[in-house]
Amino acid sequence: MRVTRETLIRLAKENAKTRAFDNKDIVAAYLIGSLLNEEQDPFIGGLTDIDLVLVTAGKPPRSREIVKLTGDFHLDITYHARAEYNPARELRVNPWLGPEIYNPMLLYEREKFFDFVQAAVRAGFEFHGPALTLQRCRTLLAHGRGCWTDLLEVSEIGPREVAHYLKAVYHAACAVAELNGNPLAERRLLLDFPTRAEQAERPQLAAGLAGLLGGLSLESGIPSDWLPAWQRDFLAAAQSGKAEARIHASRLNYYFKAFEAMQGIAALWPLLQTWTFSALALPSAQLKDWQAAVTQLGLTGDAFAEKVQGLDQFIDEVEILLDKIASENGLETSTSI
Repeated sequence: MRVTRETLIRLAKENAKTRAFDNKDIVAAYLIGSLLNEEQDPFIGGLTDIDLVLVTAGKPPRSREIVKLTGDFHLDITYHARAEYNPARELRVNPWLGPEIYNPMLLYEREKFFDFVQAAVRAGFEFHGPALTLQRCRTLLAHGRGCWTDLLEVSEIGPREVAHYLKAVYHAACAVAELNGNPLAERRLLLDFPTRAEQAERPQLAAGLAGLLGGLSLESGIPSDWLPAWQRDFLAAAQSGKAEARIHASRLNYYFKAFEAMQGIAALWPLLQTWTFSALALPSAQLKDWQAAVTQLGLTGDAFAEKVQGLDQFIDEVEILLDKIASENGLETSTSI
């Protein structure tokens, strides 16, 4: 079966309407993600997913759900309660919901909801202006700094600590990326970040990000023995029932084929993040391969402390960048707030 962008958008529409018909609590559904970016091929390794958001009148039963479709394609469903969009105008400074609601594809609406919320986000054509953009980026950077602070108290390094470190790195990277676009997608983080750093006139941050992930130690790219080891741990975690939603058997090829198609260390971020999430769901006796990989990347022992120190410097650089933009636009800097 030939699958195109249009095929997957049609499947998104059909599934949104079917789910809304079966569940009267769903008040709206919209499509986000790579399928909407016509300037970029959504397929990596021949695969992509369908990022669907379902808005419910009350508290949703879950926050995320993976649903297998045809072949290697699946729905990645995010659930939001309607109350999360109130007050709508404040979404303009929300670094996640703001970009999400700014320009998605509306698939279904049971009641007047979407136009009102989107109009509030777009009001005054200020969303992409420096004031609101900086607020969103500073929120992301503050989250990264908070995670970094937590890491200063760490004594033993395991999957939980590495996951927290990766969360800090991701928020700091997105604080740069969102100056010129949406937050970075998981599979595309190391593919797209260099361009975002260049647009922010800080190209050196791309090498800095790679260094924080230990990528500079991988001179020949991702080691060949990592992929089968990752696959074993990913499937074991998915079958355990203890892993977070993205660690799902239906997403195995979505990741694996992308890893195979990527050049250099481009696959490092999604591989390391999903491997670490898998490790969180596995008993310590099954962590040998993950432990060997993070050790090679310098994310254990004394080397981990050096990475945390490097993260501090990276966050400082991003803060200086945001202050520069603020000063150039007559806005408050971090030292004047």
